[in-house]
Amino acid sequence: MPLLKVCDLYCDGGVDTDKWCDAQVGHYIGIDASASAVSDAREQWESKRKPFTAEFIELDPSDDGVQVQIQEKGIQTDVVCCMQHLQASWLSSNSGILHSFSLCFESEERARKLLSNVVSLLKPGGYFFGLIPDSSTIWTKYQKNVEASHNKGLKTVPNSIRSENYTITFEVEEEKFPFFGKKYQLKFANEAVFDNHCLVHFPSLMRLARESGLEYVEIQNLTEFYDDNRTQFAPMLGSCGASFIDPRGKLLGRTHDILGLYSTFVFQKPDPDAIPPIVTPDLHDPDNDHEEEWLLSQQASADDGRRPHVDVILPSDPEKGILGPGPADMRPADMRL
Repeated sequence: MPLLKVCDLYCDGGVDTDKWCDAQVGHYIGIDASASAVSDAREQWESKRKPFTAEFIELDPSDDGVQVQIQEKGIQTDVVCCMQHLQASWLSSNSGILHSFSLCFESEERARKLLSNVVSLLKPGGYFFGLIPDSSTIWTKYQKNVEASHNKGLKTVPNSIRSENYTITFEVEEEKFPFFGKKYQLKFANEAVFDNHCLVHFPSLMRLARESGLEYVEIQNLTEFYDDNRTQFAPMLGSCGASFIDPRGKLLGRTHDILGLYSTFVFQKPDPDAIPPIVTPDLHDPDNDHEEEWLLSQQASADDGRRPHVDVILPSDPEKGILGPGPADMRPADMRL
């Protein structure tokens, strides 16, 4: 089996290169808009003698120059990612990992350019995955504050969310969720400074990805992703020497609260030469009526801009929903975010 080629967007000083050793990749490409981040990533790779070749490029992943470099260098990768290794420091002090990527949602143009660059980097059949803010969770928390202020008869709309673990402050008080440019600042309880982020509107992300040439695979809240992969990640968190999980491997309150602010995402670049799977048609089963209704609702909502239609397999658990928007207790009833 040939070794994978991996491109890491916003490589952030190379702090995430260790995991690729375990994946036994053959070549690593680190891209970041920051010259110091690129330099640090190169030093990180050289100092630890990674068992794979690597190159590092100073570029903004949402800039026009990326495709020029790709063409000049003939870069084609199996995986493009923007995702940090799940570790204790991520929960405690490394809030900046999503800074650059989420800010691509400042505008539709910038988000579209990023996804276009991702498609150029990927081989047919390759995957784009990573972490994004779980906007459904964040916006639902915010809307609860807005509702509480209305119930109290207050005329002003609050612009922040506060918990014992973090503070989220929006630049502008709004009662509607704009698809692009909704900026906020996040400060964890043990940090002194705020980090800038943008909410990522899931249906818009899916629409732009499809228009750029990527097929939707999954968007899932990080807490649910952890639960689905607990066997793999519980030992990792348990070895950190901090109280992140209980003896059974379940997330403790603080960890669950913080991880719930994020979602995983997976898209794939179609391979026209791939052999499609053989599907045996089933006779109509009344027990599957809810699935047919779900598909019809997806098609009907494609025209109103709320939720674009995508050709994907139905989720095995209908309660999770197609967009994976936040933990169940924080999920909006209409599933539109």
